[in-house]
Amino acid sequence: MISLALFGCAGSIAARAADTPRGPILVELFTSEGCSSCPPADAWLRSIDASQPLPVIVLSEHVDYWDHDGWKDPYSSHLLTERQNEYEGRLHVDTPYTPQVIVDGTGEAKLGNDAQVTQVFEQSAAAPKITVSITSLSVDQGRIRLHLSVDGQTTLHNADVYVAIALDHAESKVLHGENGGRRLVHTAVVEDLQRVGSVKKGSTFAKDVDMKTKLSIDPKNLRVIAFVQEPGPGKVLGSALQKP
Repeated sequence: MISLALFGCAGSIAARAADTPRGPILVELFTSEGCSSCPPADAWLRSIDASQPLPVIVLSEHVDYWDHDGWKDPYSSHLLTERQNEYEGRLHVDTPYTPQVIVDGTGEAKLGNDAQVTQVFEQSAAAPKITVSITSLSVDQGRIRLHLSVDGQTTLHNADVYVAIALDHAESKVLHGENGGRRLVHTAVVEDLQRVGSVKKGSTFAKDVDMKTKLSIDPKNLRVIAFVQEPGPGKVLGSALQKP
């Protein structure tokens, strides 16, 4: 059973980290509509996104290795499967699985173990973050344009800069497979994830970004997430979210 009430210690975490530059925690959920264990994790992600027990930015990343089992997840992407595979090598996990939660690129939160999940969030909440800013965001004729800036003056290593385009809300009526007959609800579903540049250690970064999206997507149902991550993929140094 996955508990939704994991962060009663949020106040004490904030108190201990009061003198540390802090920013949101990036929470990545690798999931699939073909996996019967995933709907409770999807609900957990929606809960922390809505309640913000600590400042968090969430990403729902749908992998494609369940697509052969009777249902093709309409949000699945092989790019996201590859991202998860890279994490497995970095975190010394034997095989990719769903649902899997990665926090700030370095911590694997074991849903169902409240103490361990709280510990992972506590460690990330106390870590210093760099400032990532999204400004001048616009959506027009299937193009998403924004200005992205990163204050990386305190970074000790070079890092990659990513922009993710995500659906704020998504629903599916699953017809076949392990979740056949269920209506599933998701939040922050990644539609596109691109590396848009790099920031050198001790430096700043600024760039105008132009990305394409599907014309059929309602701009009001989009969220744009930018984050800075050490190669590997490694530690997430900072992140930001903006909605059109």
